[in-house]
Amino acid sequence: MQTEQINFIPILIQLAIVIAFVTGIIFISGKLGPKRNSANKNRNFECGIESIGNARIPFSVKYFLVAILFVLFDIEVIFLYPWAINFKELGIEGMIKMVIFMLLLLVGFFYIIKKKALEWE
Repeated sequence: MQTEQINFIPILIQLAIVIAFVTGIIFISGKLGPKRNSANKNRNFECGIESIGNARIPFSVKYFLVAILFVLFDIEVIFLYPWAINFKELGIEGMIKMVIFMLLLLVGFFYIIKKKALEWE
């Protein structure tokens, strides 16, 4: 039991050093860094364009839907890599499972197209 606790000591020492370093750098840069505040510098802008109106405007759900669908299909495609690496070892059983997986992926994709989730209007 004592040996297991000793194995964590280098990790705890590194963690303490990192926390001290980050805290020290933030503190030092706050004290030594330049402080040139002005009304023009503190004004909000977006990409060099002055802000007009309220920033709390509602966004269309289409943006979020497209983002979620992208992540969903992107993560599903990641599963192809380990299958491709172990293609020969998996044999015909692995091939059948991947065909089923790809068919389910295509069914989902065609469902999204049928529901017109990716069309912008």
